[in-house]
Amino acid sequence: MRIIINANRSKGTINRNIYGHFSEHLGRCIYGGLYVGEDPSIPNVNGMRSDVVGALRELDIPVLRWPGGCFADTYHWRDGVGPREQRKTIVNTNWGGVTEDNRFGTHEFLELCRQLGCEPYFSGNVGSGTVQEFSDWVEYCNMPGKSPMADLRRQNGREEPWNVKYWGIGNEAWGCGGNMRPEYYADLCRRYSTYLRNYDRDHPIYKIASGANVDDYEWTRILAEEAGFAIDALSLHYYTVPRDTWQHKGAATDFPREEYYSTLAKTLRMEELVERHSMVLRRADPSGRLGLAVDEWGTWYDVEPGTNPGFLYQQNTMRDALVAALNLNIFNNHCDTVVMANIAQTVNVLQAMVLTEGPRMLCTPTYHVFRMYKGHQGAKQLETYAETRLIGDTREVPNLHVSASEAGDGSVLLTAANLDDAAPAPVECLFEGLGEKGAVTGELLSAAPGAHNTFDAPEAVTPKAMTGIQFEKGRFSAVLPPCSVAAFRIVP
Repeated sequence: MRIIINANRSKGTINRNIYGHFSEHLGRCIYGGLYVGEDPSIPNVNGMRSDVVGALRELDIPVLRWPGGCFADTYHWRDGVGPREQRKTIVNTNWGGVTEDNRFGTHEFLELCRQLGCEPYFSGNVGSGTVQEFSDWVEYCNMPGKSPMADLRRQNGREEPWNVKYWGIGNEAWGCGGNMRPEYYADLCRRYSTYLRNYDRDHPIYKIASGANVDDYEWTRILAEEAGFAIDALSLHYYTVPRDTWQHKGAATDFPREEYYSTLAKTLRMEELVERHSMVLRRADPSGRLGLAVDEWGTWYDVEPGTNPGFLYQQNTMRDALVAALNLNIFNNHCDTVVMANIAQTVNVLQAMVLTEGPRMLCTPTYHVFRMYKGHQGAKQLETYAETRLIGDTREVPNLHVSASEAGDGSVLLTAANLDDAAPAPVECLFEGLGEKGAVTGELLSAAPGAHNTFDAPEAVTPKAMTGIQFEKGRFSAVLPPCSVAAFRIVP
């Protein structure tokens, strides 16, 4: 099967933010996952788990979204600043009904972002908050001079502003963020946006509206037409669920073969959603200024047996690695409209990068895909074509899925997934318009669909150097094993 990389055609630069992440006050994502406070039994720096931060730094995370999700529209930021012993205790009514004491708030999140080396992305409270509250939060974070909120920030120990760039105007306004109609939310979005001000002309903020749920193209149209002038991007949320019911979504492990293929088929629907929402945006904004931010995506299964159903804790298999590869290939290939994407969620929730259990930590197969793909960040997207054949039973999918990019040094990264759970995929890759290339190396992640890492066997599914690559001028050949993700580096 041939794969063609055509360097003569490109949709532009792959925005680094496509490789973003999402961390919500949900289950053990924040507490016990990213943040352990003063717990002396787990090594930490300023409360952030050293092992988790170290692992995540290897991914070059560009942007991290917080505090939600549904939690965002119940969160009042002033409850989470100031002396920790004086912070208000709250009940997380969205996720598990647990009580938390706001030890992790604005300062702590921004400290986490500093340690990760990433940009923060705040989701503001529109559902139960006020314009004044949201406006004050921006002022608190970004005002360099003297003002009530800047003075409060200094009182709480931070002299210089953080210059937070990314601000979400609510979350899922069509659902847990207020059950609003698009016309009503469009008016609210215009109003809130008016008071989210720039406090430094060298650091303008970037406003992301609460966009559509899956295929609600009418929501996107109304928002873009009525509020597009007041924002920079609209969000899109889409989760991959194996079954056609949310009551029994399917297991994360020990799943039947038909659910392996239904999961991949439903993941591939992301391409249709991105293309159609992008078309709506372009009709409303022919200049192409408005971007699409897929700021919640990933797999959603039934929780692990014996765990709190409100914590959304699930295992992560090779099937999830393929879901990640498919989505990232799609976002790469639509980098002309997709300006950000945030997988849900970073630690211990849904399609996580990392799982923790007390002092122990493991990296998931999805983590390894993000590490293998990180060379696409900020690179020039290249057109690709792959010969494929349809596989599967009731849900058919192509056996190959690819994307490619060219870095500033002339090297090319080709990422390819073989979705077939039984047959290898021999491939021959041809280069068009790339000039002389001197060598090809490859990294491979491959295992049975249900294979996963555990705390007793944390490296059961890990990448390995690829062997058997046959390289000659202008092309190379290799064999992708069943159920695998490969990253080929083609160098001058």
